[in-house]
Amino acid sequence: MVDAFLAAARAGDFEALLRVLDPDVVFRFDSGGRGTLARPAVHGADAVADQARGSALASRLSRPAIVNGEAGVVIEGAPGQPRIVAAFSVRGGRIVTIDMNGDPAKTREVPVVALDQA
Repeated sequence: MVDAFLAAARAGDFEALLRVLDPDVVFRFDSGGRGTLARPAVHGADAVADQARGSALASRLSRPAIVNGEAGVVIEGAPGQPRIVAAFSVRGGRIVTIDMNGDPAKTREVPVVALDQA
């Protein structure tokens, strides 16, 4: 599901995003209260698909990973920039939650295994 989500986001394919997202999906952000991830959660497939489609650069930089034991992605920051991790929860063949974290105080501690390095 993560691969399908990333492919659809990279292509800007709204319909493909809707096929992998649960209608009640929730996309949550944690940046420690600052930076570009400091925003309220996004609710619903249409809104999350819009968010993902508008973040094509982030999706191109994302690498599949295991984040806290769940399917997810990691975006390694440039030197001096925080790493961003996102964990995806899937139920019934659709993504029900995406929890993205860019808070350096937390992402340092998040266990991540990049699948291309596993």
